[in-house]
Amino acid sequence: MIVYSVTCLVDDSIHDEWVDWMKSEHLPEVMATGKFLTHQMFRIDPHDINDDGTSYNIHYTLEKREDLQDYSVNFGPELKAKTLAKYGDKVIAFRTVLESV
Repeated sequence: MIVYSVTCLVDDSIHDEWVDWMKSEHLPEVMATGKFLTHQMFRIDPHDINDDGTSYNIHYTLEKREDLQDYSVNFGPELKAKTLAKYGDKVIAFRTVLESV
């Protein structure tokens, strides 16, 4: 099992809109690619209440790494570009691939 983990730091000025957009548009678009088995979205508990923004982590599960490669080549760039066009630097994301052992 592979987990494609995306961590996002979301600026407070767009927080509520971003969460709604993730749930109603982005996550359904990602799942519609047919590459992922499931997804879960988590709010990351802040270590410091003075931190700016709110962090989230989204786990997408896949059966095999080839599905992630296909997603990364054929779907990911367009979906990332849509997010960047909509939110610019108000959302900072980094991605990690996890493999169960």
